[in-house]
Amino acid sequence: MKRRREEEYRQSPSDKLRGRKIAVYSRKSKFTGKGDSVENQIKACHDYLRLHFPDMNDDQVIEYQDEGFSGKDTQRPRFKAMMDACKRGEIGLIICYRLDRFSRKTLDFLRISEDLEDWNVSFVSINDHFDTTTSTGKAMMTMVATFAQLERETIQERICDNLLALAETGRWLGGIAPTGYKSEEVQSHDKRKQYKLTLISEEAELVRLIFTRFMESNSIVAVDKYLLQNGIQTKNDRAFSRHTIKAILENPVYMIADQDAWNYFTRLELEIFSLEEKFNGQHGMMVYNKTSQMKGRGNEFLPMEEWVIAVGAHEGIISGADWVRVQGMLAQNKSKSYHKPKSHHALLSGLLYCGGCGAYMRPKLSQRKNENGALIYAYLCEKKERSNGKLCAMPRPNGNTIDALVCDQVKELAGNPEIFQERLEYYRQQLADHSGQFADETAALVKQIAELDRQIENLVLAIAKGDSQGYLSQQIDKLHDRKATLEERVSEIKSLTREYLLPENEVAILVEMLSSFASTFENMNIEEKRAALRRVIQRVEYHSNEEVKIFFTGYKFEPQGEDSK
Repeated sequence: MKRRREEEYRQSPSDKLRGRKIAVYSRKSKFTGKGDSVENQIKACHDYLRLHFPDMNDDQVIEYQDEGFSGKDTQRPRFKAMMDACKRGEIGLIICYRLDRFSRKTLDFLRISEDLEDWNVSFVSINDHFDTTTSTGKAMMTMVATFAQLERETIQERICDNLLALAETGRWLGGIAPTGYKSEEVQSHDKRKQYKLTLISEEAELVRLIFTRFMESNSIVAVDKYLLQNGIQTKNDRAFSRHTIKAILENPVYMIADQDAWNYFTRLELEIFSLEEKFNGQHGMMVYNKTSQMKGRGNEFLPMEEWVIAVGAHEGIISGADWVRVQGMLAQNKSKSYHKPKSHHALLSGLLYCGGCGAYMRPKLSQRKNENGALIYAYLCEKKERSNGKLCAMPRPNGNTIDALVCDQVKELAGNPEIFQERLEYYRQQLADHSGQFADETAALVKQIAELDRQIENLVLAIAKGDSQGYLSQQIDKLHDRKATLEERVSEIKSLTREYLLPENEVAILVEMLSSFASTFENMNIEEKRAALRRVIQRVEYHSNEEVKIFFTGYKFEPQGEDSK
């Protein structure tokens, strides 16, 4: 071991790179020629390299420049490209003029340095005399890591202390109030903004109705159907989704803090930050720290063991016994929720959508057989079924007929693969013409999302410092909503380019597959037929009277004339 260390010590800096390249990184927030310009930073780095790496060739150095980008985060295009190259093992040393050119945040720098150490990449900051290729530099890195860890733990302690202080008051943090309540601002003794939940009688009755219907039917689907059929909507005038109904049933804010509530949380061995005597049935439950506010994780739910459970200052709606009973029913339903798909002959399951409302159409098998001895099945619009026909009136098409119609159209097109390729190429070109626009929009959206993450992180830290929790939590909710909207648009763009901008080799495969479709399709089993259809079709719409529209993979196919029937 000692001999190996001596050999490493005698190695030149270039030898330690082991054939990998050197990255010179420069950054400046604004496009100016003053101060530490990008050019001046690069020149200083090259001067350093000539002094310490005299046998280095120019082709061993790669320059990464981010001009016009702040060091407040790591969402910089050339910085990310450099880190990707490090991860791939292409770079052995990063050199920059000053540490703040690399990152302005200690925690960010620590995370980056840990990655660099894992990838065996050294780091040099010229102006700060920071060099991890030396023992002194590694010692400095250890000191930075120690202080960063201390900062993390201090922040965590502040957050924990703040949550415990909140638990003593049982107040609402602000933000969007759950169904059944409104958030009202109250003035505290120190004149900070605080909030409380005030009961809305009409909405509270709706919450009681949802719990009652679920306890009677033991089915979220049944509750969903009842609300749809009776035109009952959310406080935002939208139809209830099954996800929203489940969230209401699971929310402890509705639970009255009574003896049953105390027994439930005690039985689960959860830490309760209120005395048992407060569980007297006069207030509802308030749970803090239910979701993670860590950067990039959105509102991810934390396990119950990490909740801060307390008696709230608001009025509860559902008795402890009923709320606990509902949790047991939900848990039981979850354990038996998996159902193996029924084996039937529906080929378009997962591909067929209602042309009237856009909802998914699922197959329903009967016990009758047609003249060919095949079981007869129909396709049902899910929205029509859920609303008992009130929100959609699409008739049930005969599944055997629709499947055969679609297969015949695919076979007909398979007989003319040249036409298929022509149309495919046309729509690919249309979207390819906009690919630059898609890339620019995606880059802008990613940058906005990173900025929102930064703002959310700052607000969480502000809460930890004891600033106005209600107002800040409300702002965090708004930022999360904005972020979700941006992320949805990014997903739409990625889906669009993934489905339509096909590589040349995939186009050739599609055309080849389609050309052999007619001759091989009839010899396939049911699962093989479904797989074959999914390879060439991305969506089928039913528009009544046996009229269908097929959307082939790669372009939108709109049948014309008799082809549309």
